[in-house]
This record gives sequence, structure tokens and C-alpha cells, in this order.
Amino acid sequence: MNHVALVGRMTKDPDVRMIGDGRMQASFTLAVNRSFKNQQGDIDADFIFVTIWGRTAENTAKHCGKGSLIGVSGRIQTRSYERDDRTRAFVTQVAGEDVRFLITKKPSSEGQPTVRTQAASTAADHFELPSQGHEKETLPIF
Repeated sequence: MNHVALVGRMTKDPDVRMIGDGRMQASFTLAVNRSFKNQQGDIDADFIFVTIWGRTAENTAKHCGKGSLIGVSGRIQTRSYERDDRTRAFVTQVAGEDVRFLITKKPSSEGQPTVRTQAASTAADHFELPSQGHEKETLPIF
């Protein structure tokens, strides 16, 4: 069984792309607090890379931005790619299947999110996400 459920805050606005087959993809990092304190009495966080697709990606990019508290369920996925210096990089991420908006902050750009085509993105910029100011908005939980 490969299933993960996380609740955390988005560290930056989602990075949205249009994949070659016409599907939308959104990627973001989710800061998830640990359930215990460290030796200094602080609560540490893990930073989990999440990718979502289709309508879920579109709605998340439209309603959520840096600081949004969201719940994500999906599966853990690993992949590898070759860097420019010809070394192999390994990535572990969550392939999100369901996203719940708990406390949202609109993305910094009003209206539609900026969408990049697959050809315009590289493996290196897959982890570079834009950051800017946000307005706070809350949505009801269903």
C-alpha cells in the first residue's frame, strides 16, 4: 500500500505548467510540522515536494498561494534525471491525488496563474518556485 496524507503550509505559490498532452500540472513545497519538539524546544518542519495534475492543479493554483494551509493525499513516488553536469539526481515526491483547502491565501498574481509549457521548463527549475505577497482568504470545509 502506498498512501500518504499531509497537512501543511505552501512555502511558495504553485509552479503551474501545461504538459505536452494538454494537462495542467502544479508543483509546490509543503511545510509539514512534526508532532514533537526538538532538544531546543522548537517544532521542526519537513519540506515535502508535491505535484498535482488536471482540475486539481488548476483549482489549487487559482485559490492557494504561499502560506495557504492545505491537506494533500496521494502516493509517494521516486524518479531520477540527469543533471547538466551529467550526474544522476534522485527525487522523492508526493503525487497528490486530492487537495483540501483549509486556510487559503490567494496567489500573488490576480486572475489566472502563469502557465509554462513543458518545453520552457527544465529539471533544474522544477524546484524553483516564485514567491511574492498574498492576500488572506478562507474557504469553507466541506
